[in-house]
This record gives sequence, structure tokens and C-alpha cells, in this order.
Amino acid sequence: MTHSLIASPSKKGRPTARMRKRLAEVAPIDFHITNLAHDGRGVAIYEADNPQHNPDKAGKKVFISFALPNETVCAKVTSSKKTFEEADTLSITNPHPERQEPPCPHFTRCGGCSLQHWDPDGQIRFKQSVLAELLLHQAGTAPEHWLSPLVGDRLGYRTKARLGVRYVAKKQSALVGFRERASNFLADLQECHILDSRLGYEITNLKTLITTLQAKDAIAQLEVAMGETLDHVPDSAKSVAVIVRHMAPLSDDDLAKLSEFFAQRQWQLFLQPKGSDSVHRIDTDHARASSLTTPPTGGLFYHLPEFGLTYEFSPLDFTQVNLSVNRKMIALACDLLDLQAGERVLDLFCGLGNFSLALAKKVGETGFVVGVEGSNEMTERAAMNAAANGISHAKFYAQDLTQDFSHQPWATGENQFDALLIDPPRSGAWEVMSYLPKFNAKRIVYVSCNPATLARDTKALIDAGYRLTHAGVMDMFSHTGHVESIARFEKITD
Repeated sequence: MTHSLIASPSKKGRPTARMRKRLAEVAPIDFHITNLAHDGRGVAIYEADNPQHNPDKAGKKVFISFALPNETVCAKVTSSKKTFEEADTLSITNPHPERQEPPCPHFTRCGGCSLQHWDPDGQIRFKQSVLAELLLHQAGTAPEHWLSPLVGDRLGYRTKARLGVRYVAKKQSALVGFRERASNFLADLQECHILDSRLGYEITNLKTLITTLQAKDAIAQLEVAMGETLDHVPDSAKSVAVIVRHMAPLSDDDLAKLSEFFAQRQWQLFLQPKGSDSVHRIDTDHARASSLTTPPTGGLFYHLPEFGLTYEFSPLDFTQVNLSVNRKMIALACDLLDLQAGERVLDLFCGLGNFSLALAKKVGETGFVVGVEGSNEMTERAAMNAAANGISHAKFYAQDLTQDFSHQPWATGENQFDALLIDPPRSGAWEVMSYLPKFNAKRIVYVSCNPATLARDTKALIDAGYRLTHAGVMDMFSHTGHVESIARFEKITD
């Protein structure tokens, strides 16, 4: 299935109260969906020959949530700008063949998901078409080979989240969850189907717990991180960590209630009274004998069985939210790099060594891996995880990669690399692009959470003498509009 894709409008500037009141008086309107926007919303236009449509608006675009291509939908306009409008689907006359019943009862109100009305296979094909369109438009190219979409868990996959908390006195109940779609208000959730079930089906119990606290008005947020329970790591039994952000001191009675609730579930309990540097764990002694790292750190774990690797991390560390896709993604990246024993590899934006340690396994002890990340804390975590896994042929450096790094020892002219892996944030790796040719790498794998910046950086790599051999998408964020991509580049030789 192909679509003519349209860039999504900026979501800045929510409708004013005056606009909302005016639009509330406007009757729902029928629209025919002709295209999709990059975020998965349906696109329609006001038609001059449609008696329901205002002729003065003929040709004006409408971005319609929960609509699919070629459907005729009855929609309620929720926002009106000079050049476009936004609307929500109320009913569908001719459902698309890939339309499905959303698995979560809170879908359409909760802002955590936007595509649950669409079969997941259809979602990932659409995301590949987004990547293809952006590569063609921004880089003027297409890969020589399209990779099959990489898929994993599609429900209960999310192991990291920040959940808002608010006590509503009128209801004598707390709200816990994501914000409502296009709103600053918290959605009234009872469960969440994309969160890992260890937490997703505990939301009602968390609401009840917070309602009983003396400081219920002072609990602002729950930050959740989950790892895996591993037989070879005794400490991993407590594989769920929750950071409780509280704006006022907690009484002994409140601490006792929190501790009992968390102990019953074998969850790690952290408190955060101020900034992120105030986060501290209270459910156990930090000097855990079975910690993999020295000194003990983290407390959460995940495993890459294909590589025989175990990673330890802390709740505030960046980790991929979908562990099943992460395992497959690392294996795919290693396959695409086609690493040989003795090769040197550079891993930029390496984090805690998610890719670096697997790369080190591939090149063997005669090879070498250099990992670079902007955070000292994360490079220290990477080095400790390397040591815990018996890897001595990897070294990690802290460096802000948006700034000049030409003076760094790992970036000097004599340091050539056979292969590069790049896994930047959403903003991409633009500042790095001009320096990459100096590394003289024969192969590059670029992992991206933003296809627009991947397409932009692809143009820079092509201009630097590389060709795009492979590209594909990965279902890291199923049921959302987010697109995770991977691309392989090869240096053109005379």
C-alpha cells in the first residue's frame, strides 16, 4: 500500500478557550481521506462541490485523527488555523481493511498512543513509506535494498515512562497516567496496554495508594523503569523501579505505606524531593553484593543472550523502551556492519554501551571498539558494564558531539576505523557529518529515532562519498507515530 504523504503541521499553539467554544457549536462534517500525514493522521480537504463544506474553505487541508486512507469519516473540527484545520473522527462510513478495534479502552482520550485503530503490520508499512518519502525528498535517493520491517512486542512493550500524578479533591481520587491528547490535563486511566504489564495493570492500585497518602496533593510524577529478571543475576528479581517525585516532605506513615506497597510487588522504591540529583533509593542497601559493576550501581538489568551480555543500568539512564526490538536491532546492526576479527569500530552516541559491547564481541580481542557519549556518567556506566562482561578491548570517552572534537585522542588523524555506528538523538548527527570522512570507515550503520534527520544526514553522507545500501524501519514504538529506522552506508571506492 502506498500513500502520498504530507508533513504534519506543528502541534504548537493549542486552541484558545474562545476557539474551543466557537468550534463546539459547529456540527460534525463528512470528509473523504485522500492522504496520510507523517504522524499517521488522515488528510482531507474542503471540497467545493460538497454541500456540507463551506465554499470559502475549498482546498483547505484538514488533519483528522483516527482516520485511514480512502475512508469517508464524520469528523468534529477541534482546531482552525489560517492554512489548515484539525479534527477528530467520530464515525466511519467505509472502514479501511486494516482498521482494527483498539486494544486499550482509553484510546482516543489518552495521549500515549495515536494508532491503535490500525493493524500493527499496516502501521509499520506506513512508517517505512514515511522513511522512503523523506529519503527521496531530502536526499534524492533510495536504498539499494529495503530491509524487512523489524518487529517485536507490540503490546506491553514499554519499559520506560513518566506518569503524571494529580489528586482531584472533588472526586477524592488520584489520576495517574499520560496526558490527554492535545491537552495539559491527565487522562483518567485504569490500565495501560503499551506499558509493560508489570506496571500497566497496576495503575488502579497506584491511584488507590496515592489517594490514601497524607501528601497526596504533593505527589507530582512517577518515573518508571523496568529491566529483566535474570536467573544468573540474583539482584534482578526486583526488576521494576519507580521514582516518586514529591513536592513536600513525606511523613513516616506515608513512607510506610509506600514501602509496604512496593515490597509486596518486589519493586524498587526511589524518592525525588527536588532535582534529579536528589533521587535516592530507600527500599534496600545500595551495597548489593550481586551487583555486576564496581562500585555497585544501577540495580536494573537486561540481557542479550545472542552475545552472552548482561547490562546493568539505573532508572534515570537512557535505555531503549522496547527490549524485544532492542535485542533484534543490535543483532541487525552487527550483521549490517559485517564485522571481522581484528577490526576497529567507532560507536558515536554510545550511551551505556548498548551497541558497543556487542560490537566488541564481534571484532574479538584482536579488535578494538571506541565508544563516545556526551555524559560522563553514561561512559562510566559503559566502562563498568564492559568490565563486568569481561571486555577489555573497548574504551569509552565523554564528549559533547555537537561541539568540535578534533582535538580528542580518539579523533586524531592516525585513528582510522573500519566501521562506524551512529545512534544519535532526535536532532540527528549533523555536527558530526563533516568529520566522518576523516575516519575513513568502509561501512557505517546509522540508527535513528527521527527519519527526517536521518534523511538530512543521508544527503551529507552521500556527498562525502558513501552510498546507501540498506534501509528499513523497526517497530520500537508500536501504536504511536514515532519511527525508528536503520540505514547502512558503504564507502565508494575507485
